[in-house]
Amino acid sequence: MINLKNFLVFCFVLIAISSKAQQQPNITDSRLDFSLPDMKGDSLRLSSMRGKVFLLDFWASWCVPCRFSNKDLVKLYARYKDKGFEILGVSLDDNKNAWKRAVTRDRISWLQVNDLKGWDALSAAKWQVDAIPASFLIDKDGNVVAINAEKQELENKIRQLLGL
Repeated sequence: MINLKNFLVFCFVLIAISSKAQQQPNITDSRLDFSLPDMKGDSLRLSSMRGKVFLLDFWASWCVPCRFSNKDLVKLYARYKDKGFEILGVSLDDNKNAWKRAVTRDRISWLQVNDLKGWDALSAAKWQVDAIPASFLIDKDGNVVAINAEKQELENKIRQLLGL
């Protein structure tokens, strides 16, 4: 019986160690990477953002909570953009004009992309986004360090990642 108990303890420890050793999601992982057109029609690849502290923000013009969140993000971006922080907005709009109007009205000045497929967007599927707004804070190595962090928690983590 002692051998079985020792074996079970060993298995438990092994599982615990291996789960801690698993890598965090990283933007260079081909399962998460995507390339979409920006506001000008130029292609932007997610993995090209490696080396920056940034927020990957999924949103849409028709989403009221997203539009409300944009107000906070405008202020946050203004505070930290010159210190190395970036935002990549991924719109789940299927109407290009509605998306562009929302960007203008919300005074969004950070990077924006959209594949115009709405909820069928491959980028959203890759990141398992099933509700918006959805955000992922990513460090300079491309690792996800926070998911859907609230306002103050998000700012604290950004400051920490930027060394402020």
